[in-house]
Amino acid sequence: MSVTERDPVSGFATTGHDWNGIKELNSPIPRVVVWFLAVTHVYAVIAWVLFPTWPLGQTYTKGLLGGDQQQAVAADIAAATAARADWMSALATQDFDSLRADSDLMARALATAEPLFGQNCQVCHGAGGTGGPGFPRLNDGIWLWGGTAEEIETTLRFGINSPHADTRFAQMPAFGRDGLLPRPDILALTEYVLTLGNGVIPGDTSAAATLFQDNCAGCHGEDAKGLEGTGAPDLTDADWIYGGDAVTIRQTLLAGRQGVMPAWQGRLAEAELRMMALYIESLADKGAKDAQ
Repeated sequence: MSVTERDPVSGFATTGHDWNGIKELNSPIPRVVVWFLAVTHVYAVIAWVLFPTWPLGQTYTKGLLGGDQQQAVAADIAAATAARADWMSALATQDFDSLRADSDLMARALATAEPLFGQNCQVCHGAGGTGGPGFPRLNDGIWLWGGTAEEIETTLRFGINSPHADTRFAQMPAFGRDGLLPRPDILALTEYVLTLGNGVIPGDTSAAATLFQDNCAGCHGEDAKGLEGTGAPDLTDADWIYGGDAVTIRQTLLAGRQGVMPAWQGRLAEAELRMMALYIESLADKGAKDAQ
């Protein structure tokens, strides 16, 4: 008959397991743990009865208390909307000069617009409007369609090359793909555009300069500084949407460019569109101050 071995200190029986002289005790679960488990199980049963708990296909058990977090969230949203209804209404109806003159309203608008920008615009234009390949910077003073809140609102509302009937439209022709210019002319134009950092030389009658005036000046201007409101960028500065190196410029001339800006009318409320326009306008002001 086997004899149960007991620990001489605690008096508990051992399990027979031994690890280098350390023996495992067959000790009972602490009473406090048992009580804790019992209480949690009782609480779970009470919660199942009182609160929304079990999924039932497209619905769920409501519980005796009838709690509904969806209704609670909807009520919170309604209360927040009502609390800011006055200044949101002002944003939707007042002209931009009046809005700019109201420092308290501007502070609220810019603070509210910042996360709105992060949710809707940052994925393309970058945090703080720093831009990226294919997407223009918004925190500088360089604009294709105008940098006032009034012009920005129009761009936001209708988009660029979007399906909206009133969209702004701009397209860089594909001179190579569509056979508008032979390859030697495209190569010559590429080299010429690379020299435009110094501006257009007055009276330049070189073949490349003539090519530019005949094919590009209509959009980019005779001085190559762009024509605001047409979507044609300045070619004499260091700000490039797609890249200002020879390979990228040649690719632009060969295949063209036609970027798309979504139309936000219908996606954003009227007040949100206008506060976003004010916020983007402020990004350029902030960028100019940071550059000083």
